[in-house]
Amino acid sequence: MATWLRLPGRAPRPRRPAQPRRCAGGPAGLCAALLRTDGFVGGRWLPAAAAFPVHDPASGAELGLVADCGVREARAAVRAAHEAFRGWRGAAAKERSSLLRKWYDLMMQNKDDLAKIITAESGKPLKEAQGEIVYSALFLEWFSEEARRIYGDVIYTPAKEKRALVLKQPLGVAAVITPWNFPSAMITRKVGAALAAGCTVVVKPAEHTPFSALALAELANQAGIPPGVYNVIPCSRKKAKEVGEALCTDPLVSKISFTGSTATGKVLLHHAAGSVKRVSMELGGHAPFIVFDSANVDQAVAGAMASKFRNSGQTCVCSNRFLVQRGIHDSFVKKFAEAMKTNLRVGNGFEERTTQGPLIDEKAVEKVEKHVSDAVSKGATIVTGGKRHQLGKNFFEPTLLSNVTRDMLCSHEETFGPLAPVIKFDTEEEAVAIANAADVGLAERTTPGTALWAAIGDEQCSASAEMGGGKFWAEGTKEVKREGRKDEDNLVAEFGEDGWLFLLSRPSTDLESSRATGSWHGWR
Repeated sequence: MATWLRLPGRAPRPRRPAQPRRCAGGPAGLCAALLRTDGFVGGRWLPAAAAFPVHDPASGAELGLVADCGVREARAAVRAAHEAFRGWRGAAAKERSSLLRKWYDLMMQNKDDLAKIITAESGKPLKEAQGEIVYSALFLEWFSEEARRIYGDVIYTPAKEKRALVLKQPLGVAAVITPWNFPSAMITRKVGAALAAGCTVVVKPAEHTPFSALALAELANQAGIPPGVYNVIPCSRKKAKEVGEALCTDPLVSKISFTGSTATGKVLLHHAAGSVKRVSMELGGHAPFIVFDSANVDQAVAGAMASKFRNSGQTCVCSNRFLVQRGIHDSFVKKFAEAMKTNLRVGNGFEERTTQGPLIDEKAVEKVEKHVSDAVSKGATIVTGGKRHQLGKNFFEPTLLSNVTRDMLCSHEETFGPLAPVIKFDTEEEAVAIANAADVGLAERTTPGTALWAAIGDEQCSASAEMGGGKFWAEGTKEVKREGRKDEDNLVAEFGEDGWLFLLSRPSTDLESSRATGSWHGWR
């Protein structure tokens, strides 16, 4: 280990070779070498005073007991990250890049075992989990390259003989709080950016899916990520509130990154406001899928299937409301129902033909039931589905509702499940008004969110211009990314260049020219 990475008073530890480990069978055939149960703080695996169980949502079987970290462990992790920051920020960009690349390589070498962990603890179909691992690793690969390209700026000033030199320096410790629906991708997207920028991190994963976060910690350790640079503190739902508050109020934390519910995001913002920390919030979504009369119905149905039922509808960017113009409404509903019956198969995520796994827990199922019951009581029609699946308490049938109106819960609340409500509209203006009625964001970054289906023409352009969402997909056109929304779903982008720019401070230095020598000298 390079001397600049040693923590004060700690001798360097021998590193495991950066290669996949042989895996003995763990619970549900999982890789025991990756199935860690302790917290990971300062490069060490540390148990907590208590533990909490993690269950397979498909079978209800207990996968294992995981360290239930509290405020004490959270503060220890922050201190470890703060101490490691002094060495990590001084690392050459090439060295940070190389370590991120090694982490990427190990993820790809262990992709099948990592995917099985995701399926076991979240219920996600294995093929989807395998896809998540690949693009999770690609975040690390991308940021490993971006780590080499963090440049400053030289800016002309009003004074002829002066320039302003703007540097980009890492903020410090970033606290990362991630959800269960993408337990690997949400970590690598946030952590990859932070480590590339020179920040250190403390990750608090969702209580449903801590094994994925801890498996990534194991591989980061194998890759040679220095002690304290990447820390993981799993905790139960009972302790989540106090741990979140501890991270947001700790004076050693400079940045908070959270993906989850809008309600929780508001609480964390309140805690972070006391010390005016930088925050990134990716919160709720309620994306509309808009189909005009001029659309190709078959293509629109194919798009609806892709945008609604990924991860059983448990994503903040999937389509939650299907707005269909009157002229093709009946045809769309009929073909959508046929496609659902033909292509969707509910089952255990490890079964090869499964496309729809369980919901994360019974509380999630109860919310879908509530939305269906409310809609039916107000006049909606169940076209297909509409009830729990016989496979178990966490399974729900993919459901299509027609005759949905704006006063129903599913029209203005995020369902987060396999429910597709169809709302009929007459004019473009009416569609835009319905789409903009929600307080949460219309869509987000990397997957289809708000969708406009029509023959290419003015109605697409004018409709997209009137909606304040984040990402648009239109038949026959490319996506148009829109930022700076007025709604409650998001503060600050986290991918692309914006991902690491928001983890950097930008101190400036004034430069003044010496006429005698032609050189420049500066001061802060």
